[in-house]
Amino acid sequence: MVGPMRTLYHFWISPASRKVRLALDEKGLKFDLRIEKPWERRDRFLALNPAGDVPVLVDENEAILIGCQAICEYLEEVYEDIPLMPEDAVERAEVRRLVNWFDRKFYMEVTDNLVEEKIMKRLTKSGTPNTAAIRAGHHNIHYHLEYITYLVERRSWLGGDEFGLADIAAAAQLSSVDYLGDVPWEQHPVAKVWYSRAKSRPSFRAILGDNLPGMPAPKHYANLDF
Repeated sequence: MVGPMRTLYHFWISPASRKVRLALDEKGLKFDLRIEKPWERRDRFLALNPAGDVPVLVDENEAILIGCQAICEYLEEVYEDIPLMPEDAVERAEVRRLVNWFDRKFYMEVTDNLVEEKIMKRLTKSGTPNTAAIRAGHHNIHYHLEYITYLVERRSWLGGDEFGLADIAAAAQLSSVDYLGDVPWEQHPVAKVWYSRAKSRPSFRAILGDNLPGMPAPKHYANLDF
């Protein structure tokens, strides 16, 4: 008899959802995807998460996990065979710092100004894009790409010697923005090489296959070497 299937409620362009998708795939965990449109505020989804946002993971043991970082920490604690965090406590603290940087700082300064304005307002029919916000997003992204360059010039990956949760958090944000074609890769070649390495991993295949009807990705989006 087959038990409950692990299910991730997500929205395709949501970087928080993408972060969990990448973490699950990196750990080799099978899961079903269910698209959830948070603005619809479905009663059944609100019963899982009263906040009404994604991602939400219902694990095989029927545990309900809410929020990308809580889910990723849970996966790291419960499924230890393929770690996404280093063993050393100081190194783990550094990874957490970087995860917070991309989940919060990058999102607020870049993703929210670009993806939310250009895609989400269109999908939710909640007004026209704010051109000042879009300009701010285009301006701010250079600073973050420069920071990625700084990190990978000193480390093999963003958080240290191994690919892990810091890279996943950064790549989740950047992949959402890259769907718009709004990442100035040519001006940041070191960051471009890092991202090319990240999106060449098998865990990225499903995300690179995302495609919204009427809003196609640029040609380079799914190209592993740009």
